[in-house]
Amino acid sequence: MRSSATVGGLAALAAILVSLPWILSDYGLGFMINLMCYVVLTVAWALFSGTTRYVSLATSAFFGIGAYTVAILVKVMSIYAIFGVAVVVGTAVAFVVGLVTLRISGIFFVIFGFGLSEMIRQLMVWWEINKTHTMGRYVFVAFGNLLIYEHLLALTVLVLLVDWLVRRSRLGLALQVIGDDETVAHQVGINVPLTKVTIFVVSSVFMTLTGGVMAPRFSYINPNIAFNPLISFQVVIMALLGGMQRPWGPLLGVVPLILLSEVLQVRFPFWYSVLLGLVFMVIVYMLPRGISGLVEDGWGLLACPRGQFATSRARERRRHGRAA
Repeated sequence: MRSSATVGGLAALAAILVSLPWILSDYGLGFMINLMCYVVLTVAWALFSGTTRYVSLATSAFFGIGAYTVAILVKVMSIYAIFGVAVVVGTAVAFVVGLVTLRISGIFFVIFGFGLSEMIRQLMVWWEINKTHTMGRYVFVAFGNLLIYEHLLALTVLVLLVDWLVRRSRLGLALQVIGDDETVAHQVGINVPLTKVTIFVVSSVFMTLTGGVMAPRFSYINPNIAFNPLISFQVVIMALLGGMQRPWGPLLGVVPLILLSEVLQVRFPFWYSVLLGLVFMVIVYMLPRGISGLVEDGWGLLACPRGQFATSRARERRRHGRAA
């Protein structure tokens, strides 16, 4: 009965999301496009970082690869052919970067991810100025907001399905062991480098496709828009706010932060980045397990005897302490 209710609820939610473009205003549809974009990016980020505990700041790099591939090829190829090229380019870059960088961890991996995004951005700026003698490109294609929303909704369903399947597969079990202790993973026979590279590539492909789908939304793209580092930081904040204990955890962080961003950007445009940083610090300090952790704690408090719940929470804290 519970599974039937879950399937029914998901089907009803899907029907509502599909019908929204015919109900919402232009502003509402634009808001939903932004929301769906960050849902895909955040779930894709958690697919890799939430399982391996490697904090990646390379989201903007792959988002920018997808967007700029569309901007460069839009005049010579069809939009779906360009999406295919973007996937190939994103996969190749992710594979090479994964082989090189996933041998390091901790703060070094974080710095490398941020440096990768900045390096690609600066290379594109140099290329545009010195080779094409322009600084940006127009993206005029018959791919309006309705199509953008529908494609992002399809990507959302697909990335959630992939996340659900991975977490219930041998790959997901291997990733869980790697996230807890890589030394143990090596000792039990898991091919740690191959496993990490595989999930990194899968995650990056979704980010690349999201950038490609969003490119027509911008109409005009330059390297500072496509490879905006704020994208990487917002995705991390959203994932941490929602929590990564469950596949639906990141979703709980996207909606409130998108709403908060809308308010902050309108009322405090010059202080937006500062206020976003303050929100990040509050989340890390006050909600180490995110909203999903609060939900699970509340449910456990209602369902379990007090002593048993306290014991399970202490065990959970010790496990997270070892992982950190």
